[in-house]
Amino acid sequence: MGYHNRIIFKGKYGEFSKIEEEMDELKNAIEQNNKILTICELSDLIGAIEAFAEKQGVTLKDLKDFSDLTKSAFKEGKR
Repeated sequence: MGYHNRIIFKGKYGEFSKIEEEMDELKNAIEQNNKILTICELSDLIGAIEAFAEKQGVTLKDLKDFSDLTKSAFKEGKR
């Protein structure tokens, strides 16, 4: 079973199912209270999101830019 203590279904790289897999692995890492594994799974999640986004014609930079814009709007009380 590896690092995880429950069964986690494997997704396909570049597909939404891979994001779901990495989220399940992240949840399990948090359940285990394993900070190193949590960092690893966060990194894997970013990679899964990046691959899925690229198939949609969006870059990780595009996502980060929009995230920053949204964060700024919330900080300024625009939402």
